[in-house]
Amino acid sequence: MRRPAFRMFAPARRLIGNAIVLRTLPGQRAFVRAPRAHIEAARDRRVRRVVRFAAAHVPHYRDLFTRERIDPREIRTAADLVRLPVLEKDDVRRAPLRFVADTWHGRTALPFYTSGSTGERTLIHHDRRGLIENIAYSEREREVIAGFVGRPLGYREAVLSYPGATVDKVRAFYAEWTWIPGRPNRRQLSVLRSIEENAASLAEFQPHLVFAYGSYLEAFHRAALAGRVPFYKPRVLLYGAEPVMPAVRAEIERTYGVPVLSAYNAVEAFKMAFHCERRDGFHLHEDLCHLRILDVRGMDAPPGVEGDVLISNLVNRGTVLLNYRIGDRAAFAADPCPCGRTLRRLQEIDGRSEDLLALPNGRLIHPRGVWGIVKPRLEIQQYQLVQTAPAEVVMHLVTPDEASFHTVEDDVARALAALLGPGVDVRVVRSTAVPRTAAGKVRMVVGLGARPA
Repeated sequence: MRRPAFRMFAPARRLIGNAIVLRTLPGQRAFVRAPRAHIEAARDRRVRRVVRFAAAHVPHYRDLFTRERIDPREIRTAADLVRLPVLEKDDVRRAPLRFVADTWHGRTALPFYTSGSTGERTLIHHDRRGLIENIAYSEREREVIAGFVGRPLGYREAVLSYPGATVDKVRAFYAEWTWIPGRPNRRQLSVLRSIEENAASLAEFQPHLVFAYGSYLEAFHRAALAGRVPFYKPRVLLYGAEPVMPAVRAEIERTYGVPVLSAYNAVEAFKMAFHCERRDGFHLHEDLCHLRILDVRGMDAPPGVEGDVLISNLVNRGTVLLNYRIGDRAAFAADPCPCGRTLRRLQEIDGRSEDLLALPNGRLIHPRGVWGIVKPRLEIQQYQLVQTAPAEVVMHLVTPDEASFHTVEDDVARALAALLGPGVDVRVVRSTAVPRTAAGKVRMVVGLGARPA
């Protein structure tokens, strides 16, 4: 699909972007405390719109509704989505453009790749208007952060991620299309640097908020407990992408006196759920992304019963996903939250956990660094890096054929050697598949002593 280039002058782009934000912003903080009838009505309006949009403009759904003789006008509420089949990742992965709208929204949408809990990337497009509206929807989560930080705007924020992360692409788009005064004073720190280097940068910058991947936050905490680094104490810690067990969160809060928040997001849906001040479960963005949880029988699970998470993104007009099995497991909370927000809640989420690679020189390599090497090489269908000795790793690549493997083999080996540093032996081999866990997921990096599945 050809993506037309935008040649609009920057001031005009930002004028349009700011207008979209300002139109969407009013009422976001109030919405999370609205009566249930108001929230459900807003959710169901979006369900009707996205279903009719999909039936008219998205090839996969246009064919589905015709083949199954489903009248999209009969799907009027979120409960009616049970009439549509479960959408698997493999369905989208095999033909990603069949899920992209054939309208201006789809033709101008931005492409993103998931890192893949099943070890295979998935191409997801987000429409530009939806991305800009996401700035306003973030006000719901920003309210919680601002309460801990002590100010709504202009606070210092340190982000521990990897170069080329999805968040970088989104923020670059925001910088191009909007001008928002009072944005955080943000400093990007790489998880590919040593913990000691990042600890020094945090102490120098003194951020109010620190964001990190879940596994990296745990590793930082362990390093601080061992006396390797001082643990800089911001006013609030925020983690994402990977889970942190409640007991570990509680230990961090107890040890350092810093609240630990999380948000539940994915490339497939940028707004799914978030922690409130109480940090007891995740409040769902019900009107932006509808969640279902299926039990072992494939039926909708009651509160307290864990099952597979299905999502329907109600705001994206790029890649349209309805009843999409995202690969996580969770359970609905039964009781309303004492914080006063009336959104439904999830209990803890069983997402992907990742190993950090510990090298003989003391460095820890985050799996996102490895993903950064693989991400631009579309010949690679799956991968797994296994540490077989303290200074030895084997990179398993799944490619369509031998020729594809040989086009990437040397480049991947060189990039890995540069990432891991001198003294680490790197081998790259072609595999037919990489092992999955009992939950069907793939650990992208398997550290020394850990089992691959």
